[in-house]
Amino acid sequence: MLPPDEVLFGRSPAMMEIRLLAAKVCNLDAPVLLSGGGGTGKEAVARWIHCHSQNAAGMFVKVSCAAIPGTLLESELFGYEKGAFTGAHVTKPGRVELAQNGTLFLDEIGDLDSGLQSKLLQFLQDGSFSRIGGQEERKVETRLICATNKDLREEIDAGSFRADLYYRINVVSMKLPRLRERSEDIPSIAQYFLKRYQEKFAKSAEPLNKTTLQYLQNLDWQGNIRELSNTIARHVLIGAEANIGQEILAKPRSSASGISTSDRNLSLKQFSKEAVRAREKAFILEALQANQWNRRKTAEALKISYRTLIYKIHDAGLISRRLESGVRPRLSATDTSSPSAD
Repeated sequence: MLPPDEVLFGRSPAMMEIRLLAAKVCNLDAPVLLSGGGGTGKEAVARWIHCHSQNAAGMFVKVSCAAIPGTLLESELFGYEKGAFTGAHVTKPGRVELAQNGTLFLDEIGDLDSGLQSKLLQFLQDGSFSRIGGQEERKVETRLICATNKDLREEIDAGSFRADLYYRINVVSMKLPRLRERSEDIPSIAQYFLKRYQEKFAKSAEPLNKTTLQYLQNLDWQGNIRELSNTIARHVLIGAEANIGQEILAKPRSSASGISTSDRNLSLKQFSKEAVRAREKAFILEALQANQWNRRKTAEALKISYRTLIYKIHDAGLISRRLESGVRPRLSATDTSSPSAD
């Protein structure tokens, strides 16, 4: 099941462009190439295009080119006739045939075996193919969407990917941004996964408060949306202390954190909350220092209101740190607060 459009595409500029382009091409009979890191949502976008296309009544057939060995992938794609090889006791149609009047989604096409690249290119040219061990030529009408986490141009230069196949599948190209590049979408995605996993596991979980969501927005998320999904799943299954808090604990502490894992007086839940607060304090301090303690510029950089920043500065006790650093209050056209306001 696809997430709602406002969750799938969010409101970041990069994803809004993806949404507009996807809406334009969904009913065009042209191959689409989706690129981006693992877990950025390429399959979800491919399914969205299928569901909004004229082929929506047909099947969405996924083939993972990286998960199936090259020796087996040809039979998975194009099928085989009975007796074509040892163990072929019955005739089996391939995924290509299953995608008739639907969508064929080739995931991680950059890992496709070189021999299969030639056969796929032939199929794309006229829609015809033969099953392994068969003589009959078959034709299929299907929409092709490919996805890759590799730079296919580099693969072409390295001699591992055919240039003619690349130009055939790259009629419409979309590059999905990493999750950290669309941090404004993280709260809505996290809340979606929270609701989804509570329903899936029939288990209630502690809500994700504003501080936790802000912390999630500041993480690197090398695994992108897939990593966030797993984090929220653990949160529902085990509890906040076992996932989000655990990830905070796993990060090395700087002196700015003010939290020590040797503090035995705090429960794990209390420690988790204090750690989130400490991470926010360190993040604000870094932003203030980067902007020479100009609070209006800092508020703009953090995308929060000036009043909110002033509250957080007081709450975190950062005024004394400013004085210790020897930086005196400065007035400018962009920071009209007075020294007494500190």
